[in-house]
Amino acid sequence: MIYKVCKLSSVHHVDKEYEIAKILKKYLQKNTIIICIGTDKCIGDSLGPFVGTFLKDKDYPFDVYGTIENPIHALNIRSTLHQIETSYPDNNIIAVDACLGDKKSIGEIHFRPHPIYPGKGVGKNLPKIGNASFIAIVESINNSENYISNNIRLDFIIKMARTIEKIFWLALDL
Repeated sequence: MIYKVCKLSSVHHVDKEYEIAKILKKYLQKNTIIICIGTDKCIGDSLGPFVGTFLKDKDYPFDVYGTIENPIHALNIRSTLHQIETSYPDNNIIAVDACLGDKKSIGEIHFRPHPIYPGKGVGKNLPKIGNASFIAIVESINNSENYISNNIRLDFIIKMARTIEKIFWLALDL
């Protein structure tokens, strides 16, 4: 189940941000941890670290892991999750990640009441993450080589990351 979809090119984009924020608010609890997945070495996969950096830079009041400076990616995800689960055994994780999807879905941001499976679209077998999750569709599954080869515009990724950051802040104000 996908709760709400926000598409950057939509004229109703701001209304969708508020709708997603209202749902996100229900998931923000005092034990919430935000895990932003991706790497700064690939533009298409940098969305999560940008969201984490934007939230941390503005002192978001929940613990945030995964930034441009300290990304959570395929090589460190298992050890980082182990560290978080050991430090916060009663956690409520909201995960953020970029993903591949249908061409018509590029630019969509989904909030879902279930975990994400990082790396699935590029054939990686990594642990699921989160009680709830944001995904941002940054490229077509048919063009997965573009995801890796940096044909995705950085401006597009930053706009999507700023939108997710905005939704997190809106949820606090509701």
